[in-house]
Amino acid sequence: MEQILVIEGGYSLKGSVRISGAKNAALPVLAATLLSPGKYLIKNCPELLDVKTFSKLLETLGITVTIEKVYDEDGSMDLCIDTDSLSSFEAPYELVRTMRASVLVLGPLVASLGKARVSLPGGCAIGARPIDLHLKGLELMGAKLNLKEGYVEAKAKGGLKGAEIAFDIPTVTGTENLMMAAVTAKGETVIRNAAREPEIVCLGEMLCKMGAKIKGLGTDTIYIKGVKKLKPTDWEIIPDRIEAGTYLMAVAAAGGELFLKEADASLLETVISKLRETGLKIELDHSGILCKKKGRLNAVDVKTLPYPGFPTDLQAQIMAIMATAKGLSVITETIFENRFQHVAELKRLGADIKIEGRSAIVNGVRHLTGAPVMATDLRASASLVIAALGAKGKTTISQIYHLDRGYSRIEQKLSSVGAKIWREDKKSENK
Repeated sequence: MEQILVIEGGYSLKGSVRISGAKNAALPVLAATLLSPGKYLIKNCPELLDVKTFSKLLETLGITVTIEKVYDEDGSMDLCIDTDSLSSFEAPYELVRTMRASVLVLGPLVASLGKARVSLPGGCAIGARPIDLHLKGLELMGAKLNLKEGYVEAKAKGGLKGAEIAFDIPTVTGTENLMMAAVTAKGETVIRNAAREPEIVCLGEMLCKMGAKIKGLGTDTIYIKGVKKLKPTDWEIIPDRIEAGTYLMAVAAAGGELFLKEADASLLETVISKLRETGLKIELDHSGILCKKKGRLNAVDVKTLPYPGFPTDLQAQIMAIMATAKGLSVITETIFENRFQHVAELKRLGADIKIEGRSAIVNGVRHLTGAPVMATDLRASASLVIAALGAKGKTTISQIYHLDRGYSRIEQKLSSVGAKIWREDKKSENK
């Protein structure tokens, strides 16, 4: 039966929560295990629907995935991956259609097996996000590609060769896919206009520990000198900067004082700077981030940009807190063309928001009021949770499977620090 999330607003937060491992770092790291046979221990994987789906995808390729340990505080997992039994090169539509990041197996499969058959991921709710840049890069590296019956079929009989690759626009999964393809290619690969996200650096550092030769991680030009083979390794997933940013904004909405254990402030410099402009008090130390809110926040303008700019994955959340900030804010989305679907739902809670092209003009109101709302995508669902925490009365959020794709045990974490939040079975509308 479908479940809904129920939130009784108006309760401030106090205490601490542990930030889980980053989903967007875990998925490419799991894909990288395809590059060399053997056993891997991947620590601090978040207990999320996307991680479970990606594990199923690896199992369809013949790989064994077992949970070594689950940490009760936040649901993080240590996963043991045994790739000795890799036997298939096909990522089926049934799994790829549920999670676009499944396309990350394309590069490593071609690199390790010389061939791959991966279902096209198609679009998603927040925009088209085509994989043409991935495919162009593989072609430059000598792969022969064929699009057939909704699948990408790639072959590199003599192995991949190093190439000069220049992206028209930075692409996170494109950079990751081609990095994995290049680490065992003959010669040197240069990726220009590469994405710079910390999750890419996490993947690159793991590949280096496996024996890859990579320079320029964290910059827009990455140099990769191909090696003959790699070796398995253990690896730990970095903290989730988007989850940490979401909890900072939960404090901004609900009020109170919250310590985010394991949060890495160095990955959130732009976000922290912007939140401090609103009047939120944020203190940093080596073990996490302390956030305090007193009084009404001030409106600020926000423009999403590739890292290290303000992340598109926190745009919906900051809009939720701007809905009750003092003054007028303009939030401009430059990454995805359809990422304002949460606006209609925030307006149901009483927000005053107008969309003009790729900008949302938010006129802060004194307070929001609880209402039934519907999640439309992963980060939109988080924005509704944030808005509901600060709203007067009860809010119910449906289609919360979106939330489970990116936030591990969110209601348990928020409940533990004073929020009134729980799940219920959705009542039938036909009664």
